[in-house]
Amino acid sequence: MRPLFLLNMILMVTLAAPLCEARESVKVAHGYKTVASDSRVVARARQLIGVPYRSGGSSVTGGFDCSGLLVYLFRTQAGTKLPRTTEEMIRAGGTRVGRDELKPGDAVFFNHNGRGRTSHVGLYIGNDQFIHAPSSGERIRQDSLDNSYWERSYTTARRFRG
Repeated sequence: MRPLFLLNMILMVTLAAPLCEARESVKVAHGYKTVASDSRVVARARQLIGVPYRSGGSSVTGGFDCSGLLVYLFRTQAGTKLPRTTEEMIRAGGTRVGRDELKPGDAVFFNHNGRGRTSHVGLYIGNDQFIHAPSSGERIRQDSLDNSYWERSYTTARRFRG
């Protein structure tokens, strides 16, 4: 009796896993972004640390600029299509998020030294840290929102999910 019970349990778990994955795929296909996809976006961003910056770049092999990085991450890890530029991302909507309400997977936006238009975006990963493609000649890296430059330059954040 016991081996049959164990076999039944293994069979149920084996059959249930693909159903859970399919349910996740349906949510993503309909534009809903879940905590699981947030985790995938953050995990993939961590893997890309060290990839070179390239103006207009949006691929692992060619490098990334700041918005190209987020477009790539959200498309490949969450099935979400984002506009290509930082200004378009802000205008496109998403939910506006206060700095004290940030969650991993939120997009954080910056201007230059606290002046001018918003021209930079990164991915918030928790604990006041974000990952971004900083500028020409540099590589994707992790920085702190508490750094004086980023603190002064921070403008807004958006949550791109249902």
